[in-house]
Amino acid sequence: MHDAQSLLEPAAEAVGRLRRRGYSLDHEALDKLVAGRAGAIGERDALRRKLNDLTRELSSLGGRRPDELVDAARELKERIRAAEADQRAAEDALQDVMLRIPNLPSDQAPDGGPEDPVVEVRRWGSAPHFGFAPRDHVALATDANLLDLPRAGKLSGSRFAVFRGAGAVLERALASFLLDLHTREHGYVEHSVPHLVTRQTMTGTGQLPKFADDLFVTQVADRELFLIPTAEVPLVNLYRDETLNAAELPLSLTAHTSCYRSEAGSYGRDTRGLIRLHEFAKVEMVRMCLVEDAPDQLELMVRHAEECLRRLGLHYRVIDLRAGDLGFSARRTYDLEVWLPSQDCFREISSVSDCGTFQARRAGIRVKRNGRKEHPATLNGSGLPIGRTVVALLEQNQREDGSITVPQVLTPYTGFSTIAADGTPLP
Repeated sequence: MHDAQSLLEPAAEAVGRLRRRGYSLDHEALDKLVAGRAGAIGERDALRRKLNDLTRELSSLGGRRPDELVDAARELKERIRAAEADQRAAEDALQDVMLRIPNLPSDQAPDGGPEDPVVEVRRWGSAPHFGFAPRDHVALATDANLLDLPRAGKLSGSRFAVFRGAGAVLERALASFLLDLHTREHGYVEHSVPHLVTRQTMTGTGQLPKFADDLFVTQVADRELFLIPTAEVPLVNLYRDETLNAAELPLSLTAHTSCYRSEAGSYGRDTRGLIRLHEFAKVEMVRMCLVEDAPDQLELMVRHAEECLRRLGLHYRVIDLRAGDLGFSARRTYDLEVWLPSQDCFREISSVSDCGTFQARRAGIRVKRNGRKEHPATLNGSGLPIGRTVVALLEQNQREDGSITVPQVLTPYTGFSTIAADGTPLP
């Protein structure tokens, strides 16, 4: 969330920057809301001053309490209550608008939108060459008894998955490998966090109110709770309404959780297999730092996500998202895209974003530096999603007979180096 005044002064800058991401800021309406809040606060404060003056006058009279002064005090109290209600209404109206305004894109984010060619930064490895037509992950995993989509549908409906046998082992191995890499080599602190969180928590990282239709919500006793779409939500909000010391930063957090997304409006797109599920597992990275350190921290997190793919031997590329393609809370984002032979193209496997102070303002997170309080920057990235990584591993490491080679880095976790065409794990 923004400071409202920063969007108005200088107005042209905020309007222009938001236009880069395809958002039209109604400057006039925002100005009226800010003025309305200021007017309501001014009216309330003026009435409070009058009541204070009247109270002092009554006190100076000793035991005498003239009826006209008592009546005037009673009337002022009523007017103050009404003014406070007007103030709350004005603040709520402004807050509702402010919560829906996306982050300002970084000046370093390329111009353009999703319809423009991608800005490729680099790529690693090379696409595997097969002497046969490569099969997609659904065919490979189903024939090898690694994946049971029909029974998943029986349990939960469409767009859920059941891993079995060596497939379930591979899923668990990936999560353990990724967590070990991030905690032992990259310096992240592992967390185990709730999957159900409050509306305030969802609002803190920008999921609400903008993406209400994409969330699963449930009622627990008398509480409304939301299923997390990513571990970024609880990890950032661990520090909601807290003041950190500058010496504590940067904070580096990671967690392996299930993620839940309704994916409203995505029917027909990637709904076969593991690409776009309602429930999927992911290892998330979150960092919190001083604002001036955020660009370097972003580059560091991209390297951490890349290292996951390199250790697994997966061909990928890094792209710099254009301003018009940024997520709601992000000011700069790099996407990592992995090669899928069955589709003959790169597909997103990780997004790493710098959110600046946007989330910290919403969540009330501050940092104390040199006796002053300011908002830190928050950054997040996938490191990595388990399902999509399994997709890439199966497709890039398939053999003509339907067997799959397991990356060497995972064999200590799986106990096998090959999955036979019938799903049998082989040493």
